[in-house]
Amino acid sequence: MTLEEGHRVRLAADLRLAGSLTPAGDSAAEPGVVVGSLSLAAGTEGTVERVHGHQEQEPGREVREYVRLKSLLDDFGHQMPPGSRKQLEEQVGSLEPEWIAHQGRKPQRTVRVRLDNGFVLDDALEDVFTPA
Repeated sequence: MTLEEGHRVRLAADLRLAGSLTPAGDSAAEPGVVVGSLSLAAGTEGTVERVHGHQEQEPGREVREYVRLKSLLDDFGHQMPPGSRKQLEEQVGSLEPEWIAHQGRKPQRTVRVRLDNGFVLDDALEDVFTPA
């Protein structure tokens, strides 16, 4: 699902917001004062005001090592002694689950949604919402 600015959405699940709060404007209140928590019910509707696209995550050490070793195996494996090739194949095989997991990750996008009740959720993962 891809959300776009101006589209109507609804919360896909109940949300509970808690933690330190900072006043939005110039206020005499101390920033970081815990005021309590706020719960928003699934089905609460609103309008997407902004969509933030995020780059793919940097590959981890294991993913980079898989790419390096796989390239080595593909380019020079046929020239390697059988024992060395087998060892390299085992190393590539042990790192393959990390590579598969990395390939399955999609870039995450966040949205700013103004809910009909007046609340604004900013930098919320788009997966939290469904089209209304």
